[in-house]
Amino acid sequence: MNQIGLRSWNVLSWNVRGINAPWKWNAIRNKVVESKCDIICFQETKKEGFDSRFLKNVCPNEFDAFDLLPSIGASGGILIAWKSSLFSGERLMINEFGITTQFTSLHDNKSWILTCVYGPCTTEGKHAFTTWMKSIHMPPDSAWIITGDFNL
Repeated sequence: MNQIGLRSWNVLSWNVRGINAPWKWNAIRNKVVESKCDIICFQETKKEGFDSRFLKNVCPNEFDAFDLLPSIGASGGILIAWKSSLFSGERLMINEFGITTQFTSLHDNKSWILTCVYGPCTTEGKHAFTTWMKSIHMPPDSAWIITGDFNL
């Protein structure tokens, strides 16, 4: 949970280990509802593409905006979804390891940054991932959340 101004926002971060199987959709949607989150960050979606119709399979209707890092075959994939009635979201960065989105609250117009990552499992991939992480230069006064599955 991140406190911005007078409002708190709940962020659910979850390695769903695949989102293609219809038998998983109700369980995922129920967990999203139960968490009372405003933003979701799913890692390891194992899904190469999304559209708004598919989002409704796994999220309540209030989650109507999203950004996606597609999987490569049956590996990886990240979905960040949010309620556009609460936030505007703008992608700042995307690469093989994650997505960075700047959110602006429609409640008080305050902005903050969220990075969702899915780290590789191979030794070489972990080295590249940690090198990338070390190269991030976020200004110290930035409100920034980094979440995900680091696989370290």
